[in-house]
Amino acid sequence: MSKLGKMPILMEGVIVSMTDDVLTIKGAKGEVNLSFPHHITAEVNKEEKTLTLIRKGDTAQRKMMHGTFRSLVANAIVGVTEGFSKTLVFKGVGYKAEVSGNKLVLNVGYSHLVEFMIVEGIEIKIDGDKIEILGTDKQLVGETAAKIREIKIADVYKGHGLRYSDEHIKLKPGKAAAKGTEGAK
Repeated sequence: MSKLGKMPILMEGVIVSMTDDVLTIKGAKGEVNLSFPHHITAEVNKEEKTLTLIRKGDTAQRKMMHGTFRSLVANAIVGVTEGFSKTLVFKGVGYKAEVSGNKLVLNVGYSHLVEFMIVEGIEIKIDGDKIEILGTDKQLVGETAAKIREIKIADVYKGHGLRYSDEHIKLKPGKAAAKGTEGAK
């Protein structure tokens, strides 16, 4: 068996039901439906409050899918109980962000405002120079954060633009600093 795939998943604060090849996970923050391939089934142990995925067959492809689906189920359980978040920070003169209806409106140094449509299942909060992206789907939260960051990636000379809160940008010295070291011969 797959080392990761055979590990049981704790089901704290969630309701899990399996219908055909669809696993439904309900929690305090929402509901997630996962479609399974026909060779993977879920087994719920109600006494121990655990969920175990069982694989039929031992081909390499099935072993890989076993571990992948176990991770997807574990992430779905965390998503509907605690949720996921990513934080972006913006820096620049006059840079602003605001949520207007289902749009994120950014003023990030362009001659026009940039509007980003917020997809269903994502919540965005603005706090000063921080944009917090919240949701129950880990992949959707990360993908949304990456698309917003792509609007104005922080430049390497002044650091202006959007970046993740834990991202460090090493600033380059620029022309004047580089020229000063060369002429000092």
